Amino acid sequence: MSSLSRLFGLRNASPFASGLYWSGIWLAIGAIALSIVLMGSSLSESNMLPWVFGVHGCASLAGGFVSAKRSGRRGWYFGMANGLVYTLLLLTISFLATDANWSSAVPILLLVTSLAGAFGGMLGVNAGANSR
Repeated sequence: MSSLSRLFGLRNASPFASGLYWSGIWLAIGAIALSIVLMGSSLSESNMLPWVFGVHGCASLAGGFVSAKRSGRRGWYFGMANGLVYTLLLLTISFLATDANWSSAVPILLLVTSLAGAFGGMLGVNAGANSR
């Protein structure tokens, strides 16, 4: 990864923005995987909600891990903040793109992403270079 940043001259200095970036990458990977599962199996779109929550949870966990690892301190704080902002960005984009309304799934999604982000932050701050 360091060779890519040297090649393009790009370096993200903010741990929070870096965590949101990696959350987006994991969201894209999860969306592609869910599309392949949906296409290749008898699973219907109406039964996909638990899988979608799992993808968002994994994306938030990865983002919380990266942001806390980059910050080196306050893992719960950076991870949960990453999960909350990730969900707010997701809700804003879904409202603007498809005019999605608020349902009972929104607080559940907020809870899943914030807890997964906090857990990822807890793991990330302990995996950082400053913890040794």
